[in-house]
Amino acid sequence: MNELEKFETLCRRAQEIKYLGSIGALLSWDQQTKLPAKGGEYRAEQLTFLAGEMHRCSTDPVYGELLNDLSTTELAQDPNSDRGATILELKHRFEKNSKLPKRLVQELARATSLAQQVWVEARKEDDFSKFAPSLKQIFDLKREEAEAVGYDDTPYDVLLDDFEPGATTKEVAVVLDALTRELVPLINAVRDADFEPDISILRRNYPVEAQSEFGRLASAAIGFDFERGRLDTTNHPFCSEMGPDDIRITTRYDEAFFNSSFFGTLHEAGHGIYEQGLRADHYGLPPGSYCSLGIHESQSRLWENLVGRSRSFWDRFFPQAQTFFPGALQHVAKPDFFAAINDVRPSLIRVEADEATYNLHIVIRFELEKAVMQGELETDDLPAAWNAKYQEFLGIEPESDANGVMQDIHWSAGLIGYFSTYSLGNLYASQFFEAAQAELGDLDDLFADGEFGVLKDWLNQNVHRRGACYRSKLLSETVCGQPLSHEPLMRHLRTKLSAIYGF
Repeated sequence: MNELEKFETLCRRAQEIKYLGSIGALLSWDQQTKLPAKGGEYRAEQLTFLAGEMHRCSTDPVYGELLNDLSTTELAQDPNSDRGATILELKHRFEKNSKLPKRLVQELARATSLAQQVWVEARKEDDFSKFAPSLKQIFDLKREEAEAVGYDDTPYDVLLDDFEPGATTKEVAVVLDALTRELVPLINAVRDADFEPDISILRRNYPVEAQSEFGRLASAAIGFDFERGRLDTTNHPFCSEMGPDDIRITTRYDEAFFNSSFFGTLHEAGHGIYEQGLRADHYGLPPGSYCSLGIHESQSRLWENLVGRSRSFWDRFFPQAQTFFPGALQHVAKPDFFAAINDVRPSLIRVEADEATYNLHIVIRFELEKAVMQGELETDDLPAAWNAKYQEFLGIEPESDANGVMQDIHWSAGLIGYFSTYSLGNLYASQFFEAAQAELGDLDDLFADGEFGVLKDWLNQNVHRRGACYRSKLLSETVCGQPLSHEPLMRHLRTKLSAIYGF
């Protein structure tokens, strides 16, 4: 075969592996939305078998030979071109996967599938002891994974690379430390301000059916295509892609709290818009894949916060909200509602936290899972350590493990190394938004008129369609003209919060 024939063969093999991955995504989505209570054990066996098949295909020596042969050709000379990125990114994944024994891959698949089901019940019963053995098993397996791959500095680097390719624990710690140093004084300034939003507005009765309709309306308005996706209900919101035209988002509802579903739905719609903006003709290959979880999170946080919590967004949507929820909002003034949805105060639940304190929730998780991976903390001690960190960073303590150490699904799913990408996403989101405004002009008038397509098209062109041809840092520098920084996020927060709180 010549070079082009080898490249075409490589692409077919990679897309066949993606077929298996998309089947696994569908099984996992079903597990969290539709699976009968007694179907869990067999679903774990299905996912275990599938993980083994994916590992076999993705570590096939013939596949490796194609990658090795192509990595030294002209096709791979430009690492950011479609062909170069395809060869080099797939080679990176192949080399990492090849270090993992099939047994370990299957044990992780089985353990995480079962653990997610245990987590649901343990959280419902507020019983950490029921979840603790599963959690220990997962951390032990992830530590074994890190040892198998190998690392120079910390085992956490291996896991972080799964979500933020090329990033190191030290680099992330530096960025989070810089952000925290400036966030804490800002949060203290809000606390000491004379003004306090009336958040009781958000704790009135918001019927589930109306929430569902309003969330769908807003998601469609910002650009989520319901002909290529759907919205369902789950215990912990997420977004899954089963194909270029099959993007599933989920949410959860609380009749006594507006923010939970509405902003959660906007958040997942942002993830979905990113997936729908990727190049379908390269599906299963790096040019048609997301860049990193930090970049993925930047898209969800951009639509949730920089757009969805903006004054101009509610110039458009507040009259409609009053129509959907007359009992709760009929006599509420728009400025009061706007202040309430942007209220800043320490809270227990990450997914319901405000824009400022949210990042402290992430720092807590980053430090805890890093400590466990490095052998500095036992999993049985996580509840006490969690509560101590919440007291240290936010001045509050959970009244239960259900709203504390067990509130997130990530550890039960084996997603260790994931959490820091949420704060990285906040930083990237603010940089992208500033860059978009610099090029497109002030977007507020467009948002007030219900026009979000201009921003979506800009993101499609500058972020989505580049896929994984650029690593996160290079993508940010290319699009924004500067490396990752906490300063755009801090500018955004200071401008908004000083206007609301009067300091």
